[in-house]
Amino acid sequence: MDVDTRLLRYFVAVADEGSLTRAAERLFVSQPALTKQIRRLETGLGVRLFTRSRAGMTLTGPGRALAERAPALLAGWDRAARETKSAAGRAARVLRVGFLASAANEATQHIVAEFARRRPGWRVDMRQAAWSDPTAGLADADADVALLRLPFPGQDALRVTELFAEPRWVALPSAHPLAARELIPFRDLWDEPFVAAPAESGPWRDHWLASGERDGRPVRVGAVTDRPDDWLSAIANGYGIALAPESAARYYARPGITYRPVTGVSPTRAGVAWAPADDTDPVVQDFVHCCLDGVRRGTGGVR
Repeated sequence: MDVDTRLLRYFVAVADEGSLTRAAERLFVSQPALTKQIRRLETGLGVRLFTRSRAGMTLTGPGRALAERAPALLAGWDRAARETKSAAGRAARVLRVGFLASAANEATQHIVAEFARRRPGWRVDMRQAAWSDPTAGLADADADVALLRLPFPGQDALRVTELFAEPRWVALPSAHPLAARELIPFRDLWDEPFVAAPAESGPWRDHWLASGERDGRPVRVGAVTDRPDDWLSAIANGYGIALAPESAARYYARPGITYRPVTGVSPTRAGVAWAPADDTDPVVQDFVHCCLDGVRRGTGGVR
């Protein structure tokens, strides 16, 4: 049987957690979908991998055998995929840089220019990712390095250096009653519907909903969007409001939307991230140094 690596990742998560519920939360998928994929793997292998009970999911003998081998198989595949994609870029002297929204703000152009100065003949290929992939391509080896907003799913498995922080503001329809205020306490927004990122973005979505800063008040989601243009449209059309970096008022100004400072909510942080395997890659590390240099010049956010 040719096994989809995604099935192995699902299997490893369930084996680690001993629970379909916890594994589904870790993977940002629904429990029924996860159950279906585990059964698909068992059918394909022709063996039972788990014993299911009210206590959770217990590995069978064949399941334990697979659990011993699967992590190394996945690590080997990830390494091979990353090295293959990276080699293609190296041959063309291209560094693939994933990013979300406004990347490193005003520092971005300086970073790219400084990298070109350090690496003559090289080109930076900036690749904007959808919000459903807060790693901006790093998790799937589609980027060599990424400019991201923290925190994000899978962050602990990557190298991350924080570059700057900036206040979180709120984006509202210009006709919204609160848009007339110069400064808005976050508690005044708790009962408003919010425009949210997809559920699979996990802690990244929670951060932009400020889920942990509401004194237990549940979040109302008015719309779910995956890209800046759809996000702006949802807000302008009155489906909800949204927290955003202060810089969004500069990068995403649009008729019908008003940005206002918010008190009582923590700032957002931006960082540069790369795979541990690239700790000794001189090209990736040159880009990281360029990022730090850009922030030191004060062209990003607030340190």
